[in-house]
Amino acid sequence: MPYINLQITKGATRDQKARIVKEFTDTLVQVLGKQPNHTHIVIEEISEENWGYSGVLTDEWKERTANRDNSI
Repeated sequence: MPYINLQITKGATRDQKARIVKEFTDTLVQVLGKQPNHTHIVIEEISEENWGYSGVLTDEWKERTANRDNSI
């Protein structure tokens, strides 16, 4: 029974999540020969203030990046 726990920052649409579930399931079927009805996928959405990236919280990193891009 394959089990995937995917953690992403919040903001994905329902359609995007559905596509992730379908494509991950399809990959397990194609690569490992797993049965789709035995595949479980959990998507955990984490707020950007609870996710760190490049030494800072993700919300702060995105803000810095946006400010830098706007000053060009």
